[in-house]
Amino acid sequence: MKLLIIGGTIFLGRALVESAVGRGHEVTLFNRGKHGSDLFPGTERITGDRDGGLDALEGRSWDAVIDTCGYFPRVVKESAELLKDSAGHYTFISSISAYAGFSQPNIVESSPLGTMEDETQEEVTGENYGPLKVLCEQATERAFPGRTLNIRPGLIVGPHDPSDRFTYWPVRVARGGEVLAPPSEDAIQIIDVRDLAEWNIRMIEQNRVGIYNAVGPDYRLTMRELLETCREISGSDAHFAWTSKEFLDANGVQGWVDLPCWMAEEGDDAGFSNVSYDKAVSDGLTFRPLVEIVRDTLAWASARPADAPLRAGLKPEREQELLALWHSSLRA
Repeated sequence: MKLLIIGGTIFLGRALVESAVGRGHEVTLFNRGKHGSDLFPGTERITGDRDGGLDALEGRSWDAVIDTCGYFPRVVKESAELLKDSAGHYTFISSISAYAGFSQPNIVESSPLGTMEDETQEEVTGENYGPLKVLCEQATERAFPGRTLNIRPGLIVGPHDPSDRFTYWPVRVARGGEVLAPPSEDAIQIIDVRDLAEWNIRMIEQNRVGIYNAVGPDYRLTMRELLETCREISGSDAHFAWTSKEFLDANGVQGWVDLPCWMAEEGDDAGFSNVSYDKAVSDGLTFRPLVEIVRDTLAWASARPADAPLRAGLKPEREQELLALWHSSLRA
């Protein structure tokens, strides 16, 4: 197959190219040329800006398009409209943030979606990121009716993750000592970037369309299992201070930001880590073992410069301050 990947050099885009090329497909990358110039030397590259600079794509044809970096419906519409007669299939990478809320568990693909009053707004915020993705999905479906695959991933993890939202834990646990941790039995959902990419390419090969949540693994994964696996893989002497949501709230510690991967399983976030994966699994989504994800993420992170700061999670000084407060609260 001839595939056009919009993006293709950062994280998921990179994994998609690796999977597609590995499966024998002919790949063209379209991006601004600002990243990954040393990647995929045998792959065709077209340099351009999807926001008003799509001219280089005119007059070409592909079997399928994968859009990895669409955030604004106006821009996504422009790409999809241009390509609707020159490609047979369009994958749009959306997000589970598209859903209106997570107060209930077992979010399925037909659950209510987020909305926004001003649909022309083009500044991404925590409040409108999801609704913007919804509008982008709708734009692709209008341009490619019955030919669109909209994938809604949860937290994508693994090597080359620029966010460090998962990487924080293998790196922190490998450092050893006492680790501030959220409630141990709260669930998390993650999907390895390679599993997502390989499944996406298989879905295109099968000409699958529709909407799919892409979350995992296919069992209840807890913070305890994640952190204990990180300790097992790193061989460190880490031990865990399993705190409470009440303590974390009282001290201004935010889930997802200060303690990545984790959101408390209550209130408005009760279903955040309980999104249904049934439809995707029934259509072939598989998950590699957690030990492999942790091992490969830690190996990749260890190859980075030693002084490279983590982009997510607690700073060491803040963690020590919180650990002292936690132990003080236990003695009170």
